[in-house]
Amino acid sequence: MALVSPTPPAITAVHLRSRRRLSGEKFRRPPYASGESLRAPTRLGPLFCPGKRFNVMHISKSFELLIWGNVLMCSNYLLCLNLVEIAVKVGPHYVSPMGFGTWAWGNKLFWGYQEGMDGVLQETFNLALRNGINLFDTADSYGTGRLNGQSEKLLGKFIREYRGPNKNRENVVIATKFAAYPWRLTPGQFVRACKSSLDRMQLDQIGIGQLHWSTANYAPLQEKALWDGLVAMYEKGLVRAVGVSNYGPKQLAKIYDYLKSRGVPLCSAQVQFSLLSMGADQMELKSVCDSLGIRLIAYSPLGLGMLTGKYSVSNLPRGPRALLFRQILPGLDPLLNTLQDIAQRRGKTMSQIAINWCICKGAIPIPGVKTVEQAEENLGALGWRLSSDEILVLESAAKASPTKMIQNIFQTS
Repeated sequence: MALVSPTPPAITAVHLRSRRRLSGEKFRRPPYASGESLRAPTRLGPLFCPGKRFNVMHISKSFELLIWGNVLMCSNYLLCLNLVEIAVKVGPHYVSPMGFGTWAWGNKLFWGYQEGMDGVLQETFNLALRNGINLFDTADSYGTGRLNGQSEKLLGKFIREYRGPNKNRENVVIATKFAAYPWRLTPGQFVRACKSSLDRMQLDQIGIGQLHWSTANYAPLQEKALWDGLVAMYEKGLVRAVGVSNYGPKQLAKIYDYLKSRGVPLCSAQVQFSLLSMGADQMELKSVCDSLGIRLIAYSPLGLGMLTGKYSVSNLPRGPRALLFRQILPGLDPLLNTLQDIAQRRGKTMSQIAINWCICKGAIPIPGVKTVEQAEENLGALGWRLSSDEILVLESAAKASPTKMIQNIFQTS
């Protein structure tokens, strides 16, 4: 997947006839209007379908490029093979409109991780990078027992051992979260936690350092120390940007104001956000993010797997998820049936529809991935958009479903 930012780097072009690479070409905008239907000229790349019609999604004013659903056309040139999306600005970063979450990497209890899976996880990471995914979310608490921090270790290892183009590796943005453990009572302890994460990943700087949850509900005096910890790690250059996770709209506004007073911009807020988690608090949080210029990152966009269509009351996942699924799945028929109907009409999967809904709402979804197959399916959520009518139908079905996702106990108001 190619990413196009408002100020992108030099673009490599391929002539449609000769396929020879061109550098530094000056491109003219082709005579096509936004919304015009065009026919794809040939098969180029595994995610490009020959002869299929695509709608023009956007014409970049900066570079006068025509952006199709999954290719860039400029005069008689094809730019940036495979999927094309507009890069999303998160603080100082330009990231893919979807990232991948790594909660499962090291978690035996909830996700059944085994160290023998590491080879498959590296293949999954490599596939993501090759297809333009550059945002990876992790946490210093991801990993169970002796594997605590395993997710960070694996991400660092996979980045170092990636054998693709250097620019892919250099563009990776790691967003890690620092747990608000009760023994982290001072800014210095939070800074040490950040340095430990850097050591595990063998990095010089973290893309986005995030406070994993707020302690306002149960240890309000600790909260200020954690905020000062974010400021300190930013001022020391240990993180390039800072964000928060599991903050509600009121507490988000408070930390935004505090960080701003210290000269530290808050770039992101991560929260459970999906068709199963679109209640009043989530939508208010999204509005606050939009008004303050904070990017919303949506974790669990598939409701821990409930929106994939792969599970039912008679076919539950293993482990603790089964208890939750048994409570919620019986009331999800209106939503799941609607997801299935739209997926069939579009030739997509239910997962791809659910992820695309998050993107359409202006969030960056970070579905978890453990296998190449999951990554490939999730990539199919990119390069197109649901219509406004489809979004309304999905949201109506979600509201009509009597059961909703249980919210994270750490999320504040």
